[in-house]
Order: sequence, then structure tokens, then C-alpha cells
Amino acid sequence: MQETFMTTHVAVLVGSLRKASVTRTLSRALAELAPEGLQLSAVEIGEMQFYNPDLDETSPPASWQAFRDRIRGSDGVLFVTPEYNRSVPAVLKNALDVGSRPGGKNVWAGKPAAVISASRGALGGFGANHHLRQSLVCLDVPVLQQPEAYLGDAYNLFDDDGKLANETTSAFLSTFMEKFAAWIATNRRT
Repeated sequence: MQETFMTTHVAVLVGSLRKASVTRTLSRALAELAPEGLQLSAVEIGEMQFYNPDLDETSPPASWQAFRDRIRGSDGVLFVTPEYNRSVPAVLKNALDVGSRPGGKNVWAGKPAAVISASRGALGGFGANHHLRQSLVCLDVPVLQQPEAYLGDAYNLFDDDGKLANETTSAFLSTFMEKFAAWIATNRRT
């Protein structure tokens, strides 16, 4: 008897705007390592205007509504971020703000999530990872606690074609994605 897998849709938010960023490369590698039934889809956040409550009261930008609809329609969210000045990039913080507003319409609430950070340095974006987690607590987002994922020296983890070149990292990320799939299944609100 063949098993039938339900597809779980995961919105992937990459904190870097660079097309060739290590976090964007990492997000593609994570999609390849995802277990069967877990479908990752990038949600671009770079074109949204900065959040301004006045616009929500009069005429919210179409990009805000499209973004809110994508997050609302997902089963979970994966945040892949670099670290800028011990925090997340402004574009990622703006996405959090757009999704949490207007009051009473927080699209993040109850959405299972995971955070993975990457950097050139040895700490692997530890500050950004934990700063993002602080914001997600406020937004009522159940975040995968273990395994924690900080990728240091991230630029040396990929070959010239953007494929993971480190077997240990590949095995770790496969486990991370399996745990994330289980986290979504356990915490998804229907």
C-alpha cells in the first residue's frame, strides 16, 4: 500500500536582498533537503514599502495585501537571515511589521516557524537569530527550539554552483528540516 503525503506549504523569508547572497543560496539548499511533503516557496519582501499605519487606514499598498495573503495561506514560515549589526536586516523587520498589522489582524499568530541564520563569522548570526526570536514571541509565533541553526563561515559551505559542499552541514540541515516538518505538523492550527 502506497503512503499518501499531504503537502505542507512553507513560506520562506530571506533577510538579504542580494540575489547571490549566502542566505538565498542556503534557502535553495534547504528546499532540496526538505522531506517529502514539505514544499518551500520564497516570498519576496524587498519591494514592500516601509510600514506606515496611515496607509493601512486609507489605502494599504497592494504589495502588503499580497504578502499578508501569502503568509496567511502558508502552513509554516522559515526565516533565513544574515546578521546586520547584531540584528536582522531592516527588510525582514519590515515584513514582520507589515504582517502584524493592522491591530487584530496579525497573520503571524499561531504560524509554526523556524529560524536559521548564517554569516561569515564564527558565531553564525547568533545575534540576529535571537533578536528575531524575540520579535516572534511577541507575534505569537511558535518557533522551533531545537536544533538551533547558526551557520558560521557560511560562504565556504557551498561550491561554485551553490550546492552544499560540506557533508556534515548537509546532514545537520537535513535533520533540521525533518524536525521543522514535525514541528509544523504538531503546531499547525486548522
